[in-house]
Amino acid sequence: MLNKKLMSKGILKDILIVAIGVLVIWIGLQVVFGTQNPFYVVASGSMIPVLEVYDVLIVQGHVPFEEIEVGDIIVFNRPSGHDRVIVHRVASIIDDEPKTIRTKGDANPASIPGTDFPITEEEYIGKVAYVIPQVGYVTQLLKPPINYVIIVIVIGIMVVKQMTKKKNEKEISLQDPFKKSDTNTESTADIPELDKLEKDKAYSNQDNDNSTEKQDSEKDQK
Repeated sequence: MLNKKLMSKGILKDILIVAIGVLVIWIGLQVVFGTQNPFYVVASGSMIPVLEVYDVLIVQGHVPFEEIEVGDIIVFNRPSGHDRVIVHRVASIIDDEPKTIRTKGDANPASIPGTDFPITEEEYIGKVAYVIPQVGYVTQLLKPPINYVIIVIVIGIMVVKQMTKKKNEKEISLQDPFKKSDTNTESTADIPELDKLEKDKAYSNQDNDNSTEKQDSEKDQK
C-alpha cells in the first residue's frame, strides 16, 4: 500500500515538472513575440505559393500596427465577427485617421469584404516574422483520438519508471551489507613505523606487572 502511494506521488511529481516546464516556455515565447499565441498554422490555400497549407507561422506582435506597410503579411481577426484568424498580405491603406488597411490573399482574385477590410488596430494580431514549412502536419496527428493515445503512453512510461525505481530500491535493501567490502577500512600493515609508536603508559605498566608476577611464580616452583 505504501509503495503504491509513493509511486503515485512520483508520477504526479513528474507530470507537475513537465507541466511547469511547458508553462514557463509558453510564457517566455509570449513575452518574446509580444502576442498571446506566437504560432499559427495555415489552414487554407489563399496565400499559395508563398504560404502552403500546414505551414507554421511565427508571428511578431511587437511590430506596431502603425508601422505596417503595403506588402507585409499580417495575421488578424476577421473584421466581421472576429470569429476567424486570417493571414493575408496588405494590399492598400484605405485610411490614416484611424489607420485602416485592406488585405488580399495572393491566390485570391480580389479582396473579400468583411474578411480583408476594413482592418484596424483592433483586429491586428501581428506581422509574420518566420515561416516553418509543413510542420503543421503534426497538429493533425495530435487530433483526437491520437492525442489521448499519446497521453496514455506518456503516463504509462511514468508508471513503469516509478515501478522500476521501487524494484531497484527493494533489491538493494535485501542485499547483505556484511558481504560488501568496506573500501574505507585501513589495514594496520599499511601504517608505516607502527612499532615505533609510543605505547600507552597504562598498558605498558600492566605488561611489566604481568612479567614480574610470572618471574616470581617460576622462582616459587623451583
